Amino acid sequence: MIAGISHIYNGLYSDFPQLKNDTFLRAARGEETQHVPVWCMRQAGRYLPEFRESRAGKDFFETCRSPEACCELTLQPLRRFSFDAAIIFSDILVVPQAMGMDVQMVPGKGPTFPDPLKDPEDLQRLRVKVDVNTELGYVFRAITLTRHKLEGKVPLIGFTGAPWTLMSYMIEGGGSNTHSKAKRWLYQHPEASHMLLRMLTDVIVEYLLGQVAAGAQALQVFESHAGILGPAEFKEFSLLYLRDIARRVKDKLKEDGQDVPMIVFAKDAHYGVEDLSQSHYEVVGLDWTIDPRSARERTGGKVSLQGNMDPCALYAPKERISDIVHKMLEGFGTRGYIANLGHGLYPDMDPEHVGAFVQAVHKHSKQMIEQK
Repeated sequence: MIAGISHIYNGLYSDFPQLKNDTFLRAARGEETQHVPVWCMRQAGRYLPEFRESRAGKDFFETCRSPEACCELTLQPLRRFSFDAAIIFSDILVVPQAMGMDVQMVPGKGPTFPDPLKDPEDLQRLRVKVDVNTELGYVFRAITLTRHKLEGKVPLIGFTGAPWTLMSYMIEGGGSNTHSKAKRWLYQHPEASHMLLRMLTDVIVEYLLGQVAAGAQALQVFESHAGILGPAEFKEFSLLYLRDIARRVKDKLKEDGQDVPMIVFAKDAHYGVEDLSQSHYEVVGLDWTIDPRSARERTGGKVSLQGNMDPCALYAPKERISDIVHKMLEGFGTRGYIANLGHGLYPDMDPEHVGAFVQAVHKHSKQMIEQK
């Protein structure tokens, strides 16, 4: 399956423009940089007027299936801000769609599964073997197009949702405060839960390899619902599969002579920081509830770190944003660090404050590095 993807994209892959700013990739690998790289989760989003204009009156998942639209939305924030990386515009729920589930983006409600999984028998409704090139080829085409349109300005990040997070959506039928339906499966149907998580893992591995074949230069795995699990459940139903994904993707890429940094972002999994730093990922993303110095101590320098400014800090005056960024940089240090928010940008945020965040990271980190 992946050989087929490589065959399709290899011709274009060799013709990609030369990368001009590799700061993000070097920081991911723990190498020295002239400044700390910065990007934002959900940097292509509703906080930008041009994003809202582009998306007006269009179905969300139809947009996701248009490589041209995804490319344009990915590039929009790069035209405004000096981000050091782009992340392809898509959604984590394209994976359940590829497995045969109906997912709709309902205005005012968010992602909705009209017919969620209710009991283990429903697993029979899912595609056992997913041809990612057929089902998710539109994402690969968007990545290839965007790599060319970026003209080597910055690296392009591909991504996926993690198995537990996707499982939760598939059972809950959408967002949830308690995730009680999905967690009920873990306690009442552990074998079926592992079966579903394995099915998701298999698709995710193929999906990530397809993204690299299409031109992604780094990969992020979003375990957005990690914090709803306790430490024991996290190890059994999340960490196990996060490790498996990274190991399998890296083994395959190594066979092909490729080295693509991987980032894991397990929101609210404070107890899992040490384990995540030993899970085959080069970078561990952190939410804003973890102290930078503590994170450095707990990971022992094994990985680079990414994060973790409170997104709501962007509501502060620009001078205050600069101070917050400086303090964050002092906590993390300037090597093996990628500046980001501790979660995604919110729709009501002022683009000028996002610009102030980016400028502060570059300014303060350059000064700190020069003073060493």
